[in-house]
Amino acid sequence: MSGMPGWDSLVDKAATVLEAARAQGFLLTTVESCTGGLIAGALTSVAGSSDVVDRGFVTYSNAAKQQMVSVTADSLARFGAVSSAVAKEMAFGGLSHSMADLAVSVTGVAGPGGGTADKPVGLVWFGLALAGEAPEAFEHRFGDIGREAVRLKTVDVALDALLSRLEG
Repeated sequence: MSGMPGWDSLVDKAATVLEAARAQGFLLTTVESCTGGLIAGALTSVAGSSDVVDRGFVTYSNAAKQQMVSVTADSLARFGAVSSAVAKEMAFGGLSHSMADLAVSVTGVAGPGGGTADKPVGLVWFGLALAGEAPEAFEHRFGDIGREAVRLKTVDVALDALLSRLEG
């Protein structure tokens, strides 16, 4: 990943997230679909991250979402994989299937194809779950800026969300 434009700044941001998690005594987990593990990759690019990162789930398929983090078939059928409901279930499932205190999840349409009028290329839903609290979700619409750009911007927003939750 090193050498990819913008990757080094993401690793720097990941280091800041790790410091904040360490200060809170939190373990982190990621549950990733459209990023395919890039958030965990950024976090674990930082030396010493093993005391903060518990694990990462790459739940690219709907079956993986169900099997690995207990997303319900009902939510997938009713709302689709790219939805608030599924992002929340992914984050909550990440906590339930790990030792983590805080989980971030991402599910979206990175492109170049696969978008619809309701769920266009560049739409990503983010989930956050903190142990003992209800999971939350928010969306970002990056636009059709290219697959890698959507994925890297998703990592950036996910790291910002973790940092905001850790510091707020």
